[in-house]
Amino acid sequence: MTTAPHLEPEHEALRDQVRRFVETEIKPHAEAWEEAGETPRALLRRMGELGFLGIRYPEEHGGSGMDARATAVWAEELGRSTFSGVAIGALVHTDMASVHVWNAGSEAQRARWMPGIVSGETLTAVAVTEPGAGSDVKGIRTRARREGNGWRLDGAKVYITNGVNADLYCVAAKTDPDAPPSRGVTMFLVEKGTPGFEVARRLDKHGWRSSDTAELRFEDCRLPADAVLGEEGRGFHAIMENFQNERLVLGAMTVGEAQAALDLTVDHLKSRQAFGAPLWDKQAIRQRIAMRSAEVAAARALVYTTAARDAAGEDVVREVSMIKALCGELVNAVTYDCLQFHGGAGYMRGMAIERMARDARVQSIGGGATEVMLEEVAKRL
Repeated sequence: MTTAPHLEPEHEALRDQVRRFVETEIKPHAEAWEEAGETPRALLRRMGELGFLGIRYPEEHGGSGMDARATAVWAEELGRSTFSGVAIGALVHTDMASVHVWNAGSEAQRARWMPGIVSGETLTAVAVTEPGAGSDVKGIRTRARREGNGWRLDGAKVYITNGVNADLYCVAAKTDPDAPPSRGVTMFLVEKGTPGFEVARRLDKHGWRSSDTAELRFEDCRLPADAVLGEEGRGFHAIMENFQNERLVLGAMTVGEAQAALDLTVDHLKSRQAFGAPLWDKQAIRQRIAMRSAEVAAARALVYTTAARDAAGEDVVREVSMIKALCGELVNAVTYDCLQFHGGAGYMRGMAIERMARDARVQSIGGGATEVMLEEVAKRL
């Protein structure tokens, strides 16, 4: 595998630790989790014991205080596991949901929730997407109205990763319907078991089978005043700010997925005999794999260069939008070719490449569709 640029010894040590964890504690069991449709909570707690859930959080909160480069390492190695459902469940917790608590939470909220988040006792989910609002966050319809000293929440969310099993949900709701969309949304913390909140249904997905995904419903859901996460009316900005981290994470994850698919396929091509010789001897096949390898190496370089710039405090909105568009499309192209070169066996359930091709499909959709990302890039050219 091509070495990633801009990394320090502590980042490479983290890579080795995560890779060992994947080999010993994910791969031997994850087929069963695919069948079950979820990853056991014990795995999250084990991740917490090893320090993986607090990579970016300060040491005083049980974390490691590392930067975006460490996040990219964590995401890439989980992507390399070949079980992207397991990977996305963990990454939503560490880099897409709990970050809202850390970034915008009050001292009281952080004190209450961060210990469990970092230890793996508290699983988090972020609930923004709705039946009529995905990449267009301004279109959300879930409403929160003031009622007495608190709030009443009504609406629905869909395609929520960790939605079935989460303990704490960061929920976006419109609090001022008359304000411009960018100033009328607020984030709320909603605990599992809150009256008026329910998991409406578990969703059955094409891929990412070992992650649970849900539709959520809020009907006359009463929340206390201190359920507001951050400033009232600043929810849209909080979502947009974290999208940058989320898209970097998804880019790193897809690089890991693509590299794992290539590694599996090279091994297959060198051992599979056809027409009296290994498939690797066919020039058209090995040159296609060589080109895909070059593309993945280039994508990895962009991911880590951008992570280093983010760690240095630079504005990388354009670059993370490029990463999300590029990597989401690339992992689909790579897994398509890799499945093709596995022949009929690659189309069979139980083969890693078949699962990986299904898992890859969502990477050009979730977290910002390719077309939306390209518009973000175009605005900054």
